[in-house]
Amino acid sequence: MKAMIVTYGCQMNEYDTHLVQSQLVSFGADIVDSVDVADFVLLNTCAIRGKPVEKVRSLLGDLRKIKARRPLVIGMMGCLAQLEEGQQMARKFGVDILLGPGSLLDIGKALESNERFWGLAFRDELHDHVPPAPAGQLQAHLTIMRGCDHHCTYCIVPTTRGPQVSRHPDDILRELDSLLVAGVQEVTLLGQNVNAYGVDQGARVGGYPSFANLLRLVGRSGVRRVKFTTSHPMNFTEDVAAAMAETPAICEYVHLPVQSGSNRVLRRMAREYTREDYLRHVADIRKHLPHAVLATDIIVGFPGETEEDFQETLSLYDEVGFDSAYMFAYSPRPGTPSYKHFDDLPREVKTERLERLIARQKEWSARKNAAKVGTIQELLLRGEAHDSGFLEGHTRGNHPTVVPKAVGVTGPGVHLARIEHATPHMMYATLVDSAGNALPELPKLNPEAAALTSPLAMA
Repeated sequence: MKAMIVTYGCQMNEYDTHLVQSQLVSFGADIVDSVDVADFVLLNTCAIRGKPVEKVRSLLGDLRKIKARRPLVIGMMGCLAQLEEGQQMARKFGVDILLGPGSLLDIGKALESNERFWGLAFRDELHDHVPPAPAGQLQAHLTIMRGCDHHCTYCIVPTTRGPQVSRHPDDILRELDSLLVAGVQEVTLLGQNVNAYGVDQGARVGGYPSFANLLRLVGRSGVRRVKFTTSHPMNFTEDVAAAMAETPAICEYVHLPVQSGSNRVLRRMAREYTREDYLRHVADIRKHLPHAVLATDIIVGFPGETEEDFQETLSLYDEVGFDSAYMFAYSPRPGTPSYKHFDDLPREVKTERLERLIARQKEWSARKNAAKVGTIQELLLRGEAHDSGFLEGHTRGNHPTVVPKAVGVTGPGVHLARIEHATPHMMYATLVDSAGNALPELPKLNPEAAALTSPLAMA
């Protein structure tokens, strides 16, 4: 069997894709990257916003046409598969296999059934499953928990992924060991709300540490770099910031979604914290990590948001001075309380506010990134950039960075670099040795062409 998985959505979906893909390989499947040669196409879906749902709908239409011409097994997994909206799509487009986020270990049973198979249960054995480490990768994801016990009015995740279940730390560390043996140097701990790790198991009984202590355990494992996502401000504690500061392996990068700077909007979102609470968390982070890189999520145009509410979001952005942000116009999702009870704002209002927020974000990102020019940063280089004479990677603070290839450095790895130039969304650097001396760059076959096409020249 030749199998192809198309992944939409978050890092959790990327992790789940690897989990299912590793099972398919164990069954003898060949993983391919073209629909033209695939016998089985599996879509790992996202239901958070309308755009990825429409992408799935469009691709399912294309797959149905292919299936009419030749044998093809079509599958859906992920958040959309768990919803009635996705199940209606599955019926319409002739999906053969439907797996919710809690039934991913049923993939073998589904393929063996030779008939339509739907698995939508939340199975406990998923939490104990340790997938094999990805081959040939320097960075990897590691799920520490699934589901969420919060009920933000705009969010469908508690319905699609179920209640929060924390993985036992022994399973987490066992999976981490396999990643280290495979050569992984950067691990990102995943959860819908990592700060609440262990809370569902009682007050840290039965061997479950707090999230701060889990960070300490992971940081002492020998892994070079540790990141985590995502955090809910309601459960953030100062001890998390303290653990980051005292554990060198943990990167000084914090993604702490705020969603809005208006207390009135936060109440309508059921976020369970205030603007003032959020700013106290920021103060705690900067107390322990003065140079922490802060990122956030913001939804603009939430139902009932006034211009005054939006101005409070802009003022919060200025007060915190975020390094970066993921920004979205509110997208009503069927099945959420906000979809049921609140009237949506006009699209033009949401779009105009999003444009203003993006402009503010670019100002701050440009300012923050410019401050890094001249500094030495540790880069994890993933491989070649668009131009073959350059490598791309990211800093410990998650800044995308491009460097020219240098003598002895022509592929993936962790290296030091001096930032030479920065834009709001990209840094350009030169590789250096431990003393800060620039490494000699590899000669270009065509120096003039290389100069014209280099990322620095095009910035």
